[in-house]
Amino acid sequence: MILLRRVIGDALRARRLRQQRTLREVSTAANVSLGYLSEIERGHKEASSELLAAICDALGAQLSDVLREASDTLALAEQVNQVLTPTPDGGLTDGDVTVQVHREGPLKTTLRATRNGRPTPPAPRQPEPLGV
Repeated sequence: MILLRRVIGDALRARRLRQQRTLREVSTAANVSLGYLSEIERGHKEASSELLAAICDALGAQLSDVLREASDTLALAEQVNQVLTPTPDGGLTDGDVTVQVHREGPLKTTLRATRNGRPTPPAPRQPEPLGV
């Protein structure tokens, strides 16, 4: 089950990291303790709407944009849950392909897929177009 507080926390942390800002900078600007902001980002605490608005303001983001991003993530998770069923080892399967998800943080997730018990080869990388 996906938790809304975790999805919102991931969205806030990703925005902060894209701006290359520290927890201390954002917590000071939002007038929230550093530890509490960290717990919100990790999805351990659920922030009030007033606190979310203050954090978004400190990040220069619209609250509606953060909530829209969270909504899109939840919608995608619901679609996946309708197609895939959980496996005993924590993965998901559609009966033929099993996917293991390993989250290493808000910006790094590893997926490992197996088909009929054999690992599927990684997709070939497409060359990136050269800038003109």
